[in-house]
Amino acid sequence: MTDYHGNVRVGGPAQTHELAQLMITKVAVGPMDNNAYLLRCRQTDEQLLIDAANDAHTLLTLIGNGGISRVVTTHRHGDHWQALGEVVAATGATTVAGRYDAEGIDVPTDELVDDGDTISLGAVGLRVIHLTGHTPGSIALLYDDPKGAPHLFTGDSLFPGGVGNTRGDAKNFESLINDVEAKLFDQLPDETWVYPGHGADTTLGTERPHLPVWRARGW
Repeated sequence: MTDYHGNVRVGGPAQTHELAQLMITKVAVGPMDNNAYLLRCRQTDEQLLIDAANDAHTLLTLIGNGGISRVVTTHRHGDHWQALGEVVAATGATTVAGRYDAEGIDVPTDELVDDGDTISLGAVGLRVIHLTGHTPGSIALLYDDPKGAPHLFTGDSLFPGGVGNTRGDAKNFESLINDVEAKLFDQLPDETWVYPGHGADTTLGTERPHLPVWRARGW
């Protein structure tokens, strides 16, 4: 295990979390400080990108000569797919998105995924978790590491300090916090590492005590 901390900044170096079977490299790109994650199976060297958010040059440099098999877009908001077309054109990667958000992504989606589906990456798998509220079809991706803690990529549905922005819509907030609580906090252990769509990483254990506060404040 490296001294990974997950604190990256636009224009700065990437950070790599070295797991027994998977390498996770995090980089920040674009004017909205988006996180993009390059995952590589250590057994097969197959790579997958989560959110081709911006700055195709940085992302393609990170990907390198090994290419990528898929790009997964966590949700439809434009800041998470500004570089998708250019990355796909350069790599030939298959595009993947949640069934209910694909229509809002300008680059066509090759594979629609639903809650409970598995996205294969070499010898490992990522489980799709559908979370409704930030957008209708937001997805999180779970890597349940057999050698350690689970690793969870949450897009804009969960951050340090709260769930994703629901723009004051009480119904969407209720949906999102219910899904986050039932599908993430109720199912996964405290040591689960959380990789959000913007900003710093966290763990479910760090955030769990604050769930009642989030629910009470309504955002």
